[in-house]
Amino acid sequence: MTTEPTTGPTTGPTTGSAAGPAAEQTTGQTTGPTTEPDPAAAAADIMWRRSNDSSTLATPRAFLRVFVEPGDLERATTFYEELQGVERDMWFTFREFGIALSAVGGFLLIEGEAETVERFRSTTGTLLVPELAPYLERLTAAGAEITEPPRRVPTGAGLTARHPDGTIVEYVEHRPTPEGR
Repeated sequence: MTTEPTTGPTTGPTTGSAAGPAAEQTTGQTTGPTTEPDPAAAAADIMWRRSNDSSTLATPRAFLRVFVEPGDLERATTFYEELQGVERDMWFTFREFGIALSAVGGFLLIEGEAETVERFRSTTGTLLVPELAPYLERLTAAGAEITEPPRRVPTGAGLTARHPDGTIVEYVEHRPTPEGR
């Protein structure tokens, strides 16, 4: 398990902005603020999670999605922390899609350019589950359409399904990375 970041935002790029706390790079080391990002680290996803394994969840954790403009992730994170009286417990980039994410209580903040986040707007929310396979089985049995089959994501694995009522939900299980993040 990683330790909570102890420094403020990095100034290196995430999705074209300066968002995000000090986070573990591909080396697994906690880093402080940077002004010149390491080119190798800049090409890799950045990830910090208070808990990196959702298999111990007693119940799924639901996230409402909040979309923020590039450069606004830290401001939005602070707002949702103060609103709920809780601290962020996840922050990571998903460079394949050009986004950065921050989880605060029941909110998943998604930062990116308008055209980049457009593909994520039709999804109502994200459900963090202990294990993905049982949900895939139950969704299929209940007549849900699997719109994105199970796939690897930086935090573990996920799938997206359209429920029979039309609601689109992303289901994600978190597992430690090979580096232990």
